[in-house]
Amino acid sequence: MTFEFGILDGGDIATIAAILVLILFSAFFSGSETALTAASEARIHQLSLRGQKRAGTVLRLREQNETLIGSILIGNNITNISASALATSLMITLFGEAGVAYATLGMTIVVVIFAEVLPKTYAINNPDRSALAVAPVVNGLVWVLKPLSFAVRGIVRGVLKLFGARVKTPADDEEREEELRGMIDLHRGPGADVSEERAMLRSILDLGEVWVEEIMTHRRNVTMIDADLPLETILDEAMESPYTRIPLYRGDQDEIIGVLHGKALLRAIRGHDGQDLSGLDIEKIATPPWFIPETSNLLDQLQEFRARREHFAVVVDEYGTFQGVVTLEDILEEIVGEIDDEHDISVAGLRVQSDGSYLVNGTVTIRDLNRELDWRLPDEDASTIAGLVLHEARVIPSIGQEFLFYGFRFKILRRQRNQITQVRVWKVEASAEQPAIESA
Repeated sequence: MTFEFGILDGGDIATIAAILVLILFSAFFSGSETALTAASEARIHQLSLRGQKRAGTVLRLREQNETLIGSILIGNNITNISASALATSLMITLFGEAGVAYATLGMTIVVVIFAEVLPKTYAINNPDRSALAVAPVVNGLVWVLKPLSFAVRGIVRGVLKLFGARVKTPADDEEREEELRGMIDLHRGPGADVSEERAMLRSILDLGEVWVEEIMTHRRNVTMIDADLPLETILDEAMESPYTRIPLYRGDQDEIIGVLHGKALLRAIRGHDGQDLSGLDIEKIATPPWFIPETSNLLDQLQEFRARREHFAVVVDEYGTFQGVVTLEDILEEIVGEIDDEHDISVAGLRVQSDGSYLVNGTVTIRDLNRELDWRLPDEDASTIAGLVLHEARVIPSIGQEFLFYGFRFKILRRQRNQITQVRVWKVEASAEQPAIESA
């Protein structure tokens, strides 16, 4: 093999300079692609709201993502191919036929290191800053190459359809929600505050998927007053109750005739100036009850509470039977956690044991457990821990029986008739798909 080597003349030097410029262009295109796709849309959006024009340009470019990527790839390939062609021509001039191998090896190393890895590495580590820096130039490039980009996209779509491939459409609401949930799960930081923040953000997204019946106070636990009782008895029960709003019924608890508000009751008593209260009509003091179906979701119900300026609703089933009550505070607690005041009744529904297990009352909701302990127990088929055990076991268990499912062991500690009242729960290393097992 013979080598032909000539002295560089002015044309060769110009060729080398052109190659270097093309490599710089290639690096710009590679880095721009990474920066514009990796930049945080949320942070860029905030910068745009503050009036930063380049941030607005980045958002517009991301909205036409296919055109953006197509234009950058067209520009990048033109520069890479042109640089390789010039390098091959120069190497052939200097080294003869062996120059083809030299040009291939040399350009591969240069393009990979300086036109791909280096700019992409910088862009991935500084995506927002890089995106803002390159946005004006890329915006002009997209405008210039838009006709060619549209033509390329049309050909690509035609080929994909020819082979039966599905062309991806813009992300729908469900995909965006899953992306947001993933971002919430990736939110990390020191301290318990971060865990609370994650729980709150997840709860906001779940409002539209949680039904009123899952968070309502069941009729068994609702404080109610019979409107047919003597007035003194009604006043005593109202004063002893820790609640501001109390449902009134007549005869049967399903016959709710109103909601007695503590402040309205005090106004009525004051209006009698300490005189005989026998003429006080409790039914007239009470406000008309607001009935809602148990199948309402929390997002719709929150909006209804705001629209009606209500704080209290009576929940009924499809037959109109009284099921329980729900308040605005109940829905807010689904977002921010328990809101206790000086009149709230504290219920020890969850206790941590020294062996790492938990004593859980059967009425404790799965959502509260997931929030408090960062668990992932499913709440689609049951709202309470007792309901989950019954759903998975498919039987009414006996005291002492143990069940294993979803990576947790459940031991029945107490049962009142057919109701599970207390369960001991351990978290164990078990597959979420493992079927329930039981032991005496």
